[in-house]
Amino acid sequence: MDSAEMLRKDKLPKEIIDIALQHHGTTLLKFFYYKAKEVNEKVPESEFRYQGPRPRSKEAAAVSICDSVEAAVRSLNHPNQEEIENIVTSIIKDRVLDGQLNNSSLTLKELETMKSVICETLKGIYHSRIQYPKEESIKEAK
Repeated sequence: MDSAEMLRKDKLPKEIIDIALQHHGTTLLKFFYYKAKEVNEKVPESEFRYQGPRPRSKEAAAVSICDSVEAAVRSLNHPNQEEIENIVTSIIKDRVLDGQLNNSSLTLKELETMKSVICETLKGIYHSRIQYPKEESIKEAK
């Protein structure tokens, strides 16, 4: 059963189902495509794209970007601020150049705002923290 079917079964709103259907758009599964090209230079790119449709709303486009960014950042060990910014910038640029956001009505200003918010959120999650002592250590110190 696919995700949209599950959402329909659970009677979620149409808007949520639409986002689930659209959030991958027709993006290229780059890793698998380039692996396949190593074996067969003439492999069609179309065989390594999601079936779509492309995001048709600002919300679906935002989920599309955030989903990709989250996966990319999570794959790194202890990402720093520069790496986070580079990933977010790269994914947004890739989506724009690939035409994935053309039907979403997002403006460049909104994309810049989205980039800023995503970066600040991820920096808050991944910033380095001091290691707090364990409760036993505190009791022993007293």
